[in-house]
Amino acid sequence: MSDTTLALAPVAQNAHHGRWRTEAMRSHASPRLIFINKGQGRITVAGLTSGYGPNNLIFVPAHTMYGFEVGPTVFGQMVTIPPAMASEWPEDHMHLRLRDVVQQKELAVLFDNLERELKSTRPGHSRAAHYHAGLLSVFFERQIAVMETTDTRHTTAAARLVAAYTDLIERDFRRHYGVAKYAAALGVTPTHLTRCCNASCGKSALAILNDRILFEARMMLRQSRAPVRQIAADLGFTSAAYFTRSFQAQAGMTPSEFRRKGPMSSQITL
Repeated sequence: MSDTTLALAPVAQNAHHGRWRTEAMRSHASPRLIFINKGQGRITVAGLTSGYGPNNLIFVPAHTMYGFEVGPTVFGQMVTIPPAMASEWPEDHMHLRLRDVVQQKELAVLFDNLERELKSTRPGHSRAAHYHAGLLSVFFERQIAVMETTDTRHTTAAARLVAAYTDLIERDFRRHYGVAKYAAALGVTPTHLTRCCNASCGKSALAILNDRILFEARMMLRQSRAPVRQIAADLGFTSAAYFTRSFQAQAGMTPSEFRRKGPMSSQITL
């Protein structure tokens, strides 16, 4: 399944896949809409960490770094929104908390209809699924219009700086730049950048950068048969040995061991 095809995937703890599937920083070529049905945890989008709970809707634009905790009590769904429909959604990430029972029921019906058509084999099911996704975007737009904005942290200078930092990482992480290079591009010192990152999401600037690189490395190891040395080169490492040492220091195993522990897959949507 393509990363840009309309799809619906469950959000739940999966010990076989490992926590890195959800918690590590990553991004996608198309937007994602996350609906948390039950449970609670924390989600980090564009370097800003927030708590989430039942009946929360979280929109993540394309090419925006994010990661979230999925505990044993958490269950939800994630919609992959095709690029052709991206213009129907906000340009920035949004987090809505639906407290009205009527809103919650309306949303449940929208998700049920979308899921039914995606699983259907009846004529026109694909077109019907896209129409239901369009109705979901209308629902989201209407909730934005009436929601009460209580979290203004994303407007602070620190949050804006960290968001800009994650944007640069997403653009350049394959070049293997250091934190100092990113800080210079943002016009701040590495110390100030790390201070803002810690305040915004509880991670240092280096941890955010390494997390993004490690996630990409894991995905490449699981989704392709490319040699380790080729993956190392694609991610900007000067040698396969250096990549192996860095990967093992963070993942607790070598790239080859990690690849052997899991099946090849091209259907990862989370």
